[in-house]
Amino acid sequence: MGIPISIQNLQRSNTSETQTRKSRAERWENVKEIFSVTNPEALEGKHILLVDDVFTTGATIEACATALLETCNVKISVVTIAYAE
Repeated sequence: MGIPISIQNLQRSNTSETQTRKSRAERWENVKEIFSVTNPEALEGKHILLVDDVFTTGATIEACATALLETCNVKISVVTIAYAE
């Protein structure tokens, strides 16, 4: 498609436990403030598509989006392959 991809600009700043058996509230707390943007200038003014394999509570996507929105003047869209009920 000729669309640029950045796989190193949004980094997990520390490890977290698996989300698999966590409640909704525990999932949000588990990913709170664990993502950071390494080069915000490279993303300035961009429309970013965040891709998640499985959307359960949205905690990971929100944590990623929050990090991006705090450091860059960006627009964010989200796509997922599957969602869990």
